[in-house]
Amino acid sequence: MRDRLILISDDSDFFEYIIPKLQLRKSDELFRFSFKELPEKIHSFQSSLLIINSENNKAKTLDLLTLLKETPSIVFGYNEDKDFQLKAYKAGMFDYFSVMTPDEELKAKLIPALREITYLKQKSLYRELLIQNKDITENNEVFLSCNKVLDIEFNKIRKTSSEAVLMAISPDEKSKFIIQTNQIETVILNNIRKNDILLSYAPNKYFLLLINTNVDEAQNLWSKINSGYTEPVYAGFALVGRKNREDVVNEALNNLHRAISQKECFKQETNEIKSSNFKFYREEREKKLEQIIVPVFYRFQQLYNDKLYNMRIEQKSDNAGKELKLISKYITAKIRITCPGFSVVNIDITYDAGESGFNKVDENGVEFLVKSNSKRVKFNPDEFDAEKLENLLEEFMSEFKQYI
Repeated sequence: MRDRLILISDDSDFFEYIIPKLQLRKSDELFRFSFKELPEKIHSFQSSLLIINSENNKAKTLDLLTLLKETPSIVFGYNEDKDFQLKAYKAGMFDYFSVMTPDEELKAKLIPALREITYLKQKSLYRELLIQNKDITENNEVFLSCNKVLDIEFNKIRKTSSEAVLMAISPDEKSKFIIQTNQIETVILNNIRKNDILLSYAPNKYFLLLINTNVDEAQNLWSKINSGYTEPVYAGFALVGRKNREDVVNEALNNLHRAISQKECFKQETNEIKSSNFKFYREEREKKLEQIIVPVFYRFQQLYNDKLYNMRIEQKSDNAGKELKLISKYITAKIRITCPGFSVVNIDITYDAGESGFNKVDENGVEFLVKSNSKRVKFNPDEFDAEKLENLLEEFMSEFKQYI
């Protein structure tokens, strides 16, 4: 399969530097652009891997990353600028490398980025099939007329007596302002079959018609799809059968609204919450924390692992929480996240130097020796997000560097 790689730099020497490291195949497509050429060429960047030289163009690089969040982008810099890397990750950067990055490590960074291109191509092929079948027009993101499409499909289902399920899918009021454009659609298209039908009935709100599927199978599919979102997205299910379109749509929407509104029940006192609701509440909280913590821990480990002399990073999870540990010769630092009762997020930070200890300075400027130091930071679960965790990890690393 051919891959398209796009190099972006205002320094022509960068092209000569990077091309030999890419180990291109004859089938790969390679394009070179300067930043000033981007406005008229940007439409061609879909399903491509971008390699961007950020030197002397950091602001333009961040703007480009923000504009092309779905396009995997690997950014180059001449030094390990941690502050810029953090901003670039937040803007949507896939990975970062510098002149200090070994060729084998660069190759390892390219592999997952190229795999992401495959997903984008699958989405593009799916859209081409829909256009070819005249289900959508070239200018539409998804279907224009839900009612027309559903009437046609429901009629087919009744004639063939097929099982089918209609899903209504939507983020909640808070998530709809945070979730990325087309993110809901993209994840769904990467997980459904060609004969399943996706329709948009409002911005970031969708119907998904699953053919030859029962409700249990639809719920299992939704569990898989929903794991791909970083913000809460909900679904309501309705079996099609021989019911008319209005009844099926109303049933799916009512079940969707019920799923969204259940989160309000979680704010009641524990003795007012039914056991079934509490189980759902717990699973939702666990899932949200997992979607926040795991990607941030992973990016942090990618950013710093093997970058400081004689320091390594380890992660572990258990039933109580998640933990990230920095280990050096003289000191071990640990950040542990727990959510007891799912009413508060506790983040415990500890620094342990063993018998050798480390120096601290009191409020009077007097140095004294301690063997360990710890503190706790608390968050409301509804206010805890990836940005807060990233900022806390940066402070954690800065303090760790002071101790070593």
